[in-house]
Amino acid sequence: MKRTMALKTVAVLGAASLALAACSSDSDDTTASATTEETSAEATAEETAEETATDECVSPSLVLGTMLPATGDLAFLGPPEFAGVEMALEEIDAAGGVLGSPVTYIEGDSGDTTTDIASQTVDSQLAQGVNAIIGAASSGVSLTVIDKITSNGVVQFSPANTAPVLTTYEDNGLYFRNSPSDVLQGAVIAAAAIDAGVTSMAVIARQDPYGEGLAIATVKDFTAAGGTVTSDILYDPAAPSFEAEVAEIKAGSPDAVTVIGFEESVKLVQEMIKQGVGPADVQLYLVDGNLSTTAFADFPKDTMKGTVGTVPSGSEDLTAFYDRMATFDPALTDYSYGPQSYDATMVIALAAQQAGCADGVAIAAALPDVAGNGGEACSTYADCLALIDAGTDIDYMGVTGGVDFNEFGDLLEGTISINEYSSNTEFSEIGSVTAVVPLP
Repeated sequence: MKRTMALKTVAVLGAASLALAACSSDSDDTTASATTEETSAEATAEETAEETATDECVSPSLVLGTMLPATGDLAFLGPPEFAGVEMALEEIDAAGGVLGSPVTYIEGDSGDTTTDIASQTVDSQLAQGVNAIIGAASSGVSLTVIDKITSNGVVQFSPANTAPVLTTYEDNGLYFRNSPSDVLQGAVIAAAAIDAGVTSMAVIARQDPYGEGLAIATVKDFTAAGGTVTSDILYDPAAPSFEAEVAEIKAGSPDAVTVIGFEESVKLVQEMIKQGVGPADVQLYLVDGNLSTTAFADFPKDTMKGTVGTVPSGSEDLTAFYDRMATFDPALTDYSYGPQSYDATMVIALAAQQAGCADGVAIAAALPDVAGNGGEACSTYADCLALIDAGTDIDYMGVTGGVDFNEFGDLLEGTISINEYSSNTEFSEIGSVTAVVPLP
């Protein structure tokens, strides 16, 4: 059963300018700031949308692409993300589609940064006239294609990008995400560790925008709360061995180790076990990129028991939605970012309906309106569509909760779930933190 964790270490989250238990959608100062400040890029998008509205719409139906990890080092996140998109599309089309037509869906793989798959996917989808692309999951992958997507007037909407560098990236007002920046996740990791009595920690992260951004946030907030960082290591995820990095961790004798990585984390943790600093010897913290029910299945029994991991989730209880996902795709073993993928699809469709045109720039201009800005709350596509058709402003309340955006197209308020492994293949939520997402 989900419960909200009131972390004792207010200093950690305070250092990141968070408002925890008191944080809610009716915070006047925060809401006023988020709804009145606009970047020049968003202003340009709105102006262009107005021009589009006065002309004949060149995109009368929505063509939606996905660029999600069917292969690569985040492939375990692919099934729930694809399922989330497809679940939403099924509901959208059952309610009448977008602008009176079914959504044209083009599925695509993102691969990872060691391949050119994402670029090939984007090229193919742009050639087929997509208006919006959902993905990538990896921040590093998104950074390889964001210029190509947004320069073509197409919306890029990631359900899983968390790198802080993407907040202020120049994107022509066309990049959005509904997972919180890792400035928040780093603060939650630090606070959870401090509250567990950890006084010293080693942080080891893959050398890419995701790993570096989350490591910086974690180290900053852990030290701000009085903790000592014994090692702060960036590693090459393609390295043949992590022996030297783990030896450095061991030499510092930390109370805990935070591993920030993707599938290569399995090899890294194996080396930690070999050198006597594995989860049986030192408290281990994982993150969204390696919190998996399958990655550690072949470890000796109960090796991962007691390991703690964080992942963006939602302010609403997701148990019922996970059950729906399992019914939709019985083969699912992981559910991370499935709800965010569902909500991303919904708000893109609603934005096109609100704009009266599926053009990417028009969708981008309408996204903040359908996701918040004081409209009438609705939680299903059919209900939201009826309100839009009646001329009523809406506030889509997703399965993850509110999806209001700040002036950068980032999630305004986010939730981080804190989980603990009970075996190598099972973990459950032991708490969560919901807060306004601090800017980098």
